[in-house]
Amino acid sequence: MTAERRLVVNADDFGLSAGVNAGVLRAHAGGIVTTTSLMVRAPAAEQAVAAARDHPRLALGLHVDLGEWVRGDDGWRAAYEVVDTADPVAVTAELERQLDRFRELTGRDPSHLDSHQHVHREEPVRSILGVRAKGLRVPLRHHGRVRYCGAFYGRDGEGAPLPGAITPERLVCLIAELPAGATELCCHPAAAPEPGTGYGVERVRELEALCDGRVRTALERARVRLCTFREALA
Repeated sequence: MTAERRLVVNADDFGLSAGVNAGVLRAHAGGIVTTTSLMVRAPAAEQAVAAARDHPRLALGLHVDLGEWVRGDDGWRAAYEVVDTADPVAVTAELERQLDRFRELTGRDPSHLDSHQHVHREEPVRSILGVRAKGLRVPLRHHGRVRYCGAFYGRDGEGAPLPGAITPERLVCLIAELPAGATELCCHPAAAPEPGTGYGVERVRELEALCDGRVRTALERARVRLCTFREALA
């Protein structure tokens, strides 16, 4: 008997803007998103949490925000930096501030942890978030039993456009290729292009694909079960 395939579809950047919030909630209510990661420092974080109360099945994790880097003609540069990611004391303190803010906004602990632009793939952020996730007994992206899939993204590692990576057809292919066990598929939907960022119109294209009926049909045919992190690890 083939082992069950379980899929967590997590939308990053919840709280970034009204457009992102609307896109995440639409991708949950009318598409395949099952969880989202909240940026508690972002301007629309309170609006995001308030709106999410109408969607009790949408699990909320913490998208730890320590900075953002954008690709320019002269290479990568910081759009902003919250703390020095090489300073463990500063990283630990900022993590606790964002956890406290998450609890203040939601009244509970996050369902999972990850980080903006995956800064926790490097030390010392990796170990700091790893210890905190273990203490909270929640999954940390890139670690544990849930495989991470970042292939549904409209840019390559150098920031060049990849429009073919965020189509319904691409999602159907990714679903067909899922291995046994639990996988997290990361996405970044929005109801409108995000101005002033390096990832704008792609968010709208992601939303369209996530809500495409062919994707839901592909899940049913492949017998892939959509779930939250808690359900995936149960």
